[in-house]
Amino acid sequence: MSIEEYREFISTKFASAPAKVAIAGAKVSPLAKHHQRAAVDFALERGRSALFLDTGLGKSFCQLEWARIAAEETGKPSLILTPLAVAAQMVREGVKFGIEAHQVRDQSEVVGSGVYVANYERLPKLDPSAFGAVALDESSILKAFQGTTRKRLQTAFENTPFRLALTATPAPNDHMELGQHAEFLGVMNSNEMLARWFISDQTKMGAYRLKGHAVRPFWEWVASWARAAVLPSDLHGDDTGYILPDVDLHTHEVEVDLMQGADDGMLFRIPDQSATAIHKEKALTLEERCRRVADLADHGKPVTIWCERNDESARIAQMIPDAREVRGDMTADRKEELLLGFADGDFRVIVSKPKLAGFGVNWQHCAHVIFSSITHSYEQFYQALRRSHRFGQSECVRCDVVFSTTERDIWNNLVRKRGDHDAMKEHMRRAMTGAQTESELHRSHGTLNVRIPEFIKEEENAG
Repeated sequence: MSIEEYREFISTKFASAPAKVAIAGAKVSPLAKHHQRAAVDFALERGRSALFLDTGLGKSFCQLEWARIAAEETGKPSLILTPLAVAAQMVREGVKFGIEAHQVRDQSEVVGSGVYVANYERLPKLDPSAFGAVALDESSILKAFQGTTRKRLQTAFENTPFRLALTATPAPNDHMELGQHAEFLGVMNSNEMLARWFISDQTKMGAYRLKGHAVRPFWEWVASWARAAVLPSDLHGDDTGYILPDVDLHTHEVEVDLMQGADDGMLFRIPDQSATAIHKEKALTLEERCRRVADLADHGKPVTIWCERNDESARIAQMIPDAREVRGDMTADRKEELLLGFADGDFRVIVSKPKLAGFGVNWQHCAHVIFSSITHSYEQFYQALRRSHRFGQSECVRCDVVFSTTERDIWNNLVRKRGDHDAMKEHMRRAMTGAQTESELHRSHGTLNVRIPEFIKEEENAG
C-alpha cells in the first residue's frame, strides 16, 4: 500500500458532504462584510449547504447574494422562500444592497432569470422544477410544520441543483433539527445520522444524545456542509457593533383568586402543568394580565406585545387605542400589510402570537417587548424577543413578562431552559468554530494531515 493509497483509505473514515455542484471563485459584492463573504463563498463552493447565523448577522444579504450569483451561473431563476411578511422585507434588503429581487405569488410572475421571493404558503402555486437554486429562509420553522409540509418541500426541490438553508443557530440540544436540514440538502438521511453518531437517551423518552467518542466527528461532519456563527469573529470577522447590551428584563406576577374556578368540593383550585390546566389558567387570569400589559404599554413609544390566546390578543388590542392585532384567521395579505405597517411606523403597538410573527421580521425600531403570557417553549420566547434585540438596535431593549402566580413554575422552567440553551449554544459554537477552522485547512491544503505508519514508510522506501 502506497502513502497515497493509505491517505485515500483514511479519508474514507471521515464523514463529509461532497460538493455535488459548486461555484468557485465567484465575485461576491464588495458590500459584504468579512463574515458574510466567508459564508457566501462557502455556500457557493458547497452547492448545497446551511448557514446557521445568529439573528442580525446578515442572513438576508447572504441568501440574496447567493441567489443572485446562482441565477447568473445557472441561467435559471433562484427562489427564496420566507415566512409570512418577510418576503417584502427581503425585497427591500435587496434594494439596499443593489440586488434586484421580485416578490411573487404564483409561477406566472416568474419571468426569466433572476432572484424571486415568495412566502412558504405560496409553494403550491409555484413550479419548483423551474428554479436552479432555492434558499429556505428561517429554515428552523420546518420542524414546526406538519410532516406532510416538510416532505412536500423536500420532494419539491430534490432535483434542484443548488440548495441553501438559513436560520439562527439551531437549538443545540435539538439534533433532529440538524438531521432535517441535512436531509433537505441531500447530505444524509436523518435516521442514518442518528445511527452513526447518537444513542438513545434513557433519561428522556424519545430523545437522543451524542455518543461520547462521536462528538468531534459529528461536528466535523456538520462543518463539511454548514457554517455556524454567533458573532462575526466565529467566521474570522469583526465583532464591532454586533455585541448588544443585555436585555432589561422585568417579570410581573399577577395575583389571582385561587377560589375562583375551584372544583366541586375544593376550597382552592390546584392547577398542574398539563396543557388543559394551563389553558384553563390563562382563561381565568386573562383580564388581570391584559390590564397589566395595557398599563405597561402606556408610554407613547413603539411596543411589541406577544400573546398566546385569541381572546387575550383581542382584549389587549381593545384596551390600547393605537394597537393593531394580527390574527391567524386573517388573509395572508392582510397579515403582511400589518406586519410591514408596524415596521414602517404606521401605528405604535402590534399584538400577535410568536408562532404567527415571531420569525424573520426586523423590528429594530421597537425597543419595548411585552409577553402577556408564557409557554414552555423557550425557542418561541427567544425568537420573538430577537425581533427587536438584534443588530441595528440602538437602544437597550426592555422586556416585560407578565404571568400569574399560578404560572410561576412555567417561568422557572423557561429560565432553566435559557441557561441550558446558552450553555449548549456556547458548546456548539466552540465545537463548530474548531471544526470549521479544521475544515478550512483541509480545503486549502487538499490533503489530510495524518501520521504514516512505519511499516508503510518502510515499504515505500524498499520500493
